[in-house]
Amino acid sequence: MFRLLESLINGTRSHKPVTPPRSLLTFYWHFIRQTPLPYAIMVATSLCVAMADMSIPVFIGKLVAMMASPDRSAALSSNSTILSVMLLVVLVVRPLLQFADIAVRHNALMPGTTSLVRWQSHWHVVRQSWPFFQKDFAGRIANRVMQTAQALRDSVMASIRAGLYLSTYGILTLILISRFDWRMTLPVASWLAAYAVFLRFFVPRLRELAKQSSDMRSLVMARVVDSYTNILTVKLFSRIADEDAYVREVVDEHQDAVARHMRMTSRFMITLQSMNALLLVSTSLIGLYLWGKGLIATSQVATALPLVWQITNMAGWVSFEVAGIFENVGVVQDGMESISVPHTLTDDKDAKPLVVKEGEIRFEQVSFGYGANKPVLDRIDLVVHPGERIGLVGRSGAGKSTLVNLLLRFYDAESGSIMVDGQDIRHVTQESLRTQIGLVTQDTSLLHRSLADNIRYGRPQSTQAEIEEAAKKAHAHEFITGLRDWEGRTGYQAHVGERGVKLSGGQRQRVAIARVILKNAPILLLDEATSALDSEIEASIQEQLATLMQGKTVIAIAHRLSTIARMDRLIVIDHGRIVEQGSHSELIERNGLYAALWQHQSGGFLAEDIPEEARAA
Repeated sequence: MFRLLESLINGTRSHKPVTPPRSLLTFYWHFIRQTPLPYAIMVATSLCVAMADMSIPVFIGKLVAMMASPDRSAALSSNSTILSVMLLVVLVVRPLLQFADIAVRHNALMPGTTSLVRWQSHWHVVRQSWPFFQKDFAGRIANRVMQTAQALRDSVMASIRAGLYLSTYGILTLILISRFDWRMTLPVASWLAAYAVFLRFFVPRLRELAKQSSDMRSLVMARVVDSYTNILTVKLFSRIADEDAYVREVVDEHQDAVARHMRMTSRFMITLQSMNALLLVSTSLIGLYLWGKGLIATSQVATALPLVWQITNMAGWVSFEVAGIFENVGVVQDGMESISVPHTLTDDKDAKPLVVKEGEIRFEQVSFGYGANKPVLDRIDLVVHPGERIGLVGRSGAGKSTLVNLLLRFYDAESGSIMVDGQDIRHVTQESLRTQIGLVTQDTSLLHRSLADNIRYGRPQSTQAEIEEAAKKAHAHEFITGLRDWEGRTGYQAHVGERGVKLSGGQRQRVAIARVILKNAPILLLDEATSALDSEIEASIQEQLATLMQGKTVIAIAHRLSTIARMDRLIVIDHGRIVEQGSHSELIERNGLYAALWQHQSGGFLAEDIPEEARAA
């Protein structure tokens, strides 16, 4: 039975690729409507449990009436049927209903809905553009995706149960005690009306305070993760005390936010307890008054008081649940700030896969400035011919990497167009575009997986032999075979740690190069591809890169001009414009900016302080 319930919700099933709604209620409904059956079963079982609970005060009244009979034997004999029903309900029916209620909540809804919300939230977030992740902490985004699912699930389940129990107890209590005397209903009716006003006052305030508390909790998580992620920098610069202050600031703010939230929660619970006490006392007084006048029987008072007592107990439980509900609602609202964000860089509705036959790249009047008034790239016109190898040269901030990012469509050009074999990259699918491009960057990031998995990322269907061959070409095989990780895994099965932290910069770079060698894409981008390598290894890999570049269209960026001097053509960019282009020898003879850059290199790197007269040459 448990497996049947667990199979009701497949959390990672396919779903429509839609942006989760930005309104709180529609966000909840977006996920609830996908699993109507388990929620419907939960409503039914919870309702049945509430009704079974309501039978207990009725049974107590029946027992009091029976025990008031002077002939005990006759009373037991005449009530044998009702006693049997009581036993059946208390020993069999009620436990079975409670079991069904627990099973559907714990075995169907809790695992299934959590996985469903997390999977769909992650599916949407991971397809966001690169700038989306640059603007926020990775830890906060991940925290929101993880916590929103659990918070949504818990708040929905608690709201359903609290609402059902409250309405069932209130309505049935009014119906039952109205049969005794209409005056017995006055305290309950007054309490229900006061409870509605009470909720109307407290609910909006609790929801807002819960959101503020959740916002601050996410910020605490973000700052803590930021410190841990950059722990080497923290220790190298001896800034632990500063990190303490950085985190302490938001911990204190979070404490203040939680204190405000709990202050309101305490008022909520104290007010409710006072209302419950008034309900119990007023019902008792009216019951005793009517009993003293002989208008109702002892058994009826004995039935009414447990009914009211159940309402007060239920209301106390609801007050506890409400505190949790609104804390979870705050978590959901906070999570929506990352989850309910529409994708900005999307494929056209009729986008087709990019087909690369020759590899020509054409930039036509391309301008881009990250939304600023001053463009980083200003009306760039550039044609990279099929199989041509070009090098981009210029000072830091000239726009070289921006040009590469636009080609990869991490950003859309603000004006102009970029064509690959005559196909505008705006009108092809992003995945097909990036499939046709191999990229090695200066800041190499590896997945926290095995070396084999990291290299295989270039071509998932690759065999182990192909992986090892690519590693050999990248001069990575030798160090990989000597690796052993913290769990005893060796060689290609050894894990590299978060972002490849277990490897040196040069080792990470060689693994990245192996990955691109394996990918074997027709367009190759090298952004400081050998910057982390020592001279001996770089010289060896340059030979392999020369082989890798054969038959490919190549765009390379390097501050060490010696690494790109042998390119077919060098493009010199300054202040977002192409100011020179030609071969290395042609540019040296021209004695312009490139020649000045070449002359001012020291140790293979560019000097940033190029004299103004040299730049103007």
